[in-house]
Amino acid sequence: MKMKRWMVACAGLLAMQGPVFADKNVPVSINNLPMTARQIIKKNFSKQKIALAKAENGWLEKGFDVTFTSGDKVEFDRNGRWTEIDCKRSVVPSGLVPAAITRYVHSHYPDAKIVKIEKDKRKYEVELSNDVEITFNRKFQVTDIDI
Repeated sequence: MKMKRWMVACAGLLAMQGPVFADKNVPVSINNLPMTARQIIKKNFSKQKIALAKAENGWLEKGFDVTFTSGDKVEFDRNGRWTEIDCKRSVVPSGLVPAAITRYVHSHYPDAKIVKIEKDKRKYEVELSNDVEITFNRKFQVTDIDI
């Protein structure tokens, strides 16, 4: 019986520690971003003014978010590689979109522009200005289209 109480007490203590280790978003200077992220911003978003840059320190992942005054947003992983680019008021810079994805979009949706792109270890997801969403695998083969 004592063992059960002890285990319940330990579980309760662990549960109370959750908020202590919760995700933390901390504003940072642009100079505190990884060099790769700063180069991407300088090369592809040089005409935009940064409204907020923040570090996201989660349990499993660390990353950075940069929001521009235009409303465009770029998310980076801990090494400064982009993971999501959201340009709802403009278009994703062509230099950041893989050529195979650009070719597919231009040939199948010639009047649409890429306004958002996300990537992870398995896939790319692209949102077009006509609200079509396309998913590509890492070999740039279309695996899903959401119209």
